[in-house]
Amino acid sequence: MKKLAPSDLYTLEAYARERAAFRTRVIAHKRARAVHLGAHLTLLFEDRLTVQYQVQEMLRIERSFEAQAIQDELDAYNPLIPDGANLKATLLIEYADPHERTRKLIELHGIERRIHMTVGELPPCIAIADEDLERSTENKTSAVHFLRFEFGSEQVAAFKRGASIALAVDHPAYRERLVLDSATCSVLAGDLD
Repeated sequence: MKKLAPSDLYTLEAYARERAAFRTRVIAHKRARAVHLGAHLTLLFEDRLTVQYQVQEMLRIERSFEAQAIQDELDAYNPLIPDGANLKATLLIEYADPHERTRKLIELHGIERRIHMTVGELPPCIAIADEDLERSTENKTSAVHFLRFEFGSEQVAAFKRGASIALAVDHPAYRERLVLDSATCSVLAGDLD
């Protein structure tokens, strides 16, 4: 999947005009890309459109229009676009109550390294977490992580053939397994080109 360049982005003025329609399009696009792994983990599988939305929103919030500021945002977010043999996801650990969230982030320390995806009957692909920077401390995990699932050619071929895809977390304080629905599998298979 091609990385974003400055020419792919709306200017601040154009984004102000297009934002409502673009946001509606992105929200609809994200539906099949969002996977809820139990009640408290959500993985949003990123692609070029979801990353463009993030960049546009950051530029809007920061009111950035200078070339270097735009390039800095692209440099920060482009690594979230899949490279053809992988899927990339933002992992959100969600607890509505702030006190419970604080307690759970301590309990769930290391959970970002205990998530895996299984394609058919092939060995599981364990997520690689936070390659850009460490988000956890020695005592607690962060509420947001960036994951990469790197597949071998056999896994990619099976994924594209329509093999069953399971996503699981195996942490002592949080265990869940989910077989992805066909709509999500189809969307994610499109990222493997």
